[in-house]
Amino acid sequence: MRKFFEKLYRSASRHNQKNIFALLKKNKKARLLDLGCDEGTLTLKLAKKVGTKKIFGVEIVDQRIKEAETKGIEVTKFNLNNKFDFADNFFDVIHANQVIEHIYNSDSFLSEIYRVLKPGGYAVISTENASSWCNVFAALLGWQIFSLTNFSSRKSGLGNPLAIHRFAKHRNDDQSFAPWSHVRVYNIRGLKEYFEFMGFKVEKIKGAGYFPLPSVLGNIDKTHCHFMTFKIRKI
Repeated sequence: MRKFFEKLYRSASRHNQKNIFALLKKNKKARLLDLGCDEGTLTLKLAKKVGTKKIFGVEIVDQRIKEAETKGIEVTKFNLNNKFDFADNFFDVIHANQVIEHIYNSDSFLSEIYRVLKPGGYAVISTENASSWCNVFAALLGWQIFSLTNFSSRKSGLGNPLAIHRFAKHRNDDQSFAPWSHVRVYNIRGLKEYFEFMGFKVEKIKGAGYFPLPSVLGNIDKTHCHFMTFKIRKI
């Protein structure tokens, strides 16, 4: 059963990336910032879709930074809970996929995105949905919802026997997993109102994942999709 859910999750993740690309517009002069750029593979795909060679990233893992830099990405290392190490009104496009749920100071995170975006610039932010059907059913069973099973830095998949990473191994003294722990999970109305409260205009919302049904249905019933992606613009 777990392998079945893993397959559905991977399919939904691929669909979610397609949604992200669909929200990007061509702009050869754009400065693109990828928050949580990892080793840069996805970052380069985003840049190709935008059509820009002005590619910036933020990452905290040293080895990933080195790998991204070899790909021509200008990477800066800092904690996304704090003030961003960029000038005001600097970027045209900002991307953050599966990042905001790891941020404990989300007010600062969104304020900083707003600050470093140019007027009229936009961000594409994607995260898991607390109201996805699989999360709803897990909660009804008294299980930890799928999107909040990695709250511990020492053990994954606590409280849910079908959690994808339930049997991942971490040493008790290994804190390297800590930045990947989920702090909170949003639902679609909550995140929409949050973005608007922080001064953004929500232009479009896309959904992916509708477990156990085909992923594409998540873009029809966005309220219960598993991955929700917002395009928000600085006004």
